[in-house]
Amino acid sequence: MKKAEQKAPLFDVGTLFMTRNIWRGSDLDPRTKAPIFTLVSKEIRTAIRSWKFIILVALITLIFIGSTYVSLLAIAKFREATSNENFHLYLKLFTASEQSIPPFYVFLNFLAPLLGIALGFDAINAERNNGTLIPLLSQPIYRDNVLLSKFFGPLSVIAVLFLSITLLMLGTVMLLTGVAVSPAEFIRILLFVLVSIVYVGFWLSLSILCSIIFSQPSTSAMAGIGFWLFFSVFYPMLVSLLMSFLVGNPANFSEQQYFHYADIALNLSRISPSQLYNDATAALLTPSIRSLGPMSLQQSFGALPTDLTIGNSLAVIFPQLSGLMASTVVLFAGCYFLFMRKEVRV
Repeated sequence: MKKAEQKAPLFDVGTLFMTRNIWRGSDLDPRTKAPIFTLVSKEIRTAIRSWKFIILVALITLIFIGSTYVSLLAIAKFREATSNENFHLYLKLFTASEQSIPPFYVFLNFLAPLLGIALGFDAINAERNNGTLIPLLSQPIYRDNVLLSKFFGPLSVIAVLFLSITLLMLGTVMLLTGVAVSPAEFIRILLFVLVSIVYVGFWLSLSILCSIIFSQPSTSAMAGIGFWLFFSVFYPMLVSLLMSFLVGNPANFSEQQYFHYADIALNLSRISPSQLYNDATAALLTPSIRSLGPMSLQQSFGALPTDLTIGNSLAVIFPQLSGLMASTVVLFAGCYFLFMRKEVRV
């Protein structure tokens, strides 16, 4: 009798090991690439080619041109009233303004959340509705790689956009004025760009969370815009009404009571990420700011009329930076928890 033929195994261990190396990256073959990098590059291409990103880039570019022009007009007035050693030309580009147009960092405070919301409101539900999420997850990749690519892909595009606009602004003014940027100013401007990226990352995490919770992209977009309007417009009014209801009219307070009232109102307003970003950028772009809260005459008496160093400015804004980063991490942790437990089968 013939020997019984041995059945071929359903899979080969070596083949499975090679497949995992192709997707996860192998130390044996340096040409292989981990799946996270492939997914991030795919998200970058998708973000750049989308019309929503192109429209927002065009809007921010117009604001950049208008803010630069207005800042250059306002700088001439500040130059006459400020000594040369305390005048920071390139920092004034982001803070100086006329009555008609606010400074550039205020514009960015208002419009930067739209970038994060626009690039993240359909991150998960659009893939699910288009039927591409199941084939994507059927590949030998992990869910967390997909979620990380949805965050780091658009965020890297936003980082390149902010850095390009900032360097373009510095180069334009340098060509027009012939004044070189100082190292301290350049470092402060780079830190301002970094804080702006973290600020957009908060709204990007929030929009991705909405895209996981809601099945329709329109619903998640409206939820993200609703949060943005609440924190940017309605929350400051709510804090003012709450403080008026609790403590009454602050005009009848003594100096100590007024400072206590202002400190409580400011701490309540710092729940909003817009207030945290505004405080952090104002302290970075204005070296003379020594405190982000109310100060009495006794506290300011004896202070040297010099600018703070970069390290001291970072110490002043450390609570704001910690709040923004912690909020972003908490939102992304919520995205991770919900996405890992979410049923993706149709």
